[in-house]
Amino acid sequence: MEFLYEYGLFLAQAITIVVAILLALGGIIGLVSKQKSGKGHLEISSLSEKLEDLANYSRSMLLSKEQLKKFTKEQKKAAKQQKKTAEDKPAGQLFVVDFKGSMDAHEVDSLREEITAILTVAKAEDEVLIRLESGGGVVHGYGLAASQLQRLRDKNIKLTVAVDKVAASGGYMMACVADHVLAAKFAIIGSIGVIAQLPNFNKLLKKSNIEWEQHTAGEFKRTLTMFGENNDQGREKFREELEEVHQMFKGFVHEHRPALEIAKVATGEYWYGSKALELGLVDAIQTSDDYLLQANETKKIFIVKYAIKKNVAERLGLAASTMFESITMKLWDFQQKAGK
Repeated sequence: MEFLYEYGLFLAQAITIVVAILLALGGIIGLVSKQKSGKGHLEISSLSEKLEDLANYSRSMLLSKEQLKKFTKEQKKAAKQQKKTAEDKPAGQLFVVDFKGSMDAHEVDSLREEITAILTVAKAEDEVLIRLESGGGVVHGYGLAASQLQRLRDKNIKLTVAVDKVAASGGYMMACVADHVLAAKFAIIGSIGVIAQLPNFNKLLKKSNIEWEQHTAGEFKRTLTMFGENNDQGREKFREELEEVHQMFKGFVHEHRPALEIAKVATGEYWYGSKALELGLVDAIQTSDDYLLQANETKKIFIVKYAIKKNVAERLGLAASTMFESITMKLWDFQQKAGK
């Protein structure tokens, strides 16, 4: 009985909190509905310093005092020599940008800011590494994303793309722009193809005695429709449009990787990293982590990120989501105890 009492008390408190949240949201809904998303800001952090801090901590935990003292002495000597070498021939800097693309490729809004920022300071000896992860999406979105990377090539800034998980379809459209493409052994690469699909509810509407009207000006203003009755002429035109996009996709890839047997790889298939290397879709099997550790020996590495500030509505949504999740977990915990 005591447990049931506690459970009921908690449930009442939870309901009270939820009601209070809903009332508060209702009171400011007019304000947040009019508020636009806040502008973002550029963040630049040193990955080299982070790696150095990690190495120093590891050495302090694993080496004896004598070993640590000897290592420090050797490092100072190496640093002097490196400084002298750097004066003769600058090693340059490595800028790292993360791109994790969604279906609509809205992340390109941040990418264009990051690329612009890099171009304002980058020199000929510098390099940009894109840590890319995307299964593709809309053609125009990924076309713009690929064009943003092309801006680096146009300015003769070395561009490397590292694929640890997946760069397929629109993702590979971006990757192929790079001077050098890296892939993890089991990363998914390729899918040079085009797909489009949509349901048709015309029969269901007819069965429910619902009429659907659509009026257009132009023979092919609309080829296929979700609610009207489609015909063979519209289907054929739709396929022609898909094939046209596919030809553009193949031409784009072949332009940037002319050694590829484009007919062999542009079938819509995807391959894992090792096979992708054999086919010439990538240039090396290596993770971004290994590449960065190697580069850190000669370059200073900086992560460039354009962070978009969340508005009040988005912050409230996140807070409410966190609170609801907490309440749900507590209720689940009570139910588990009640079951016992």
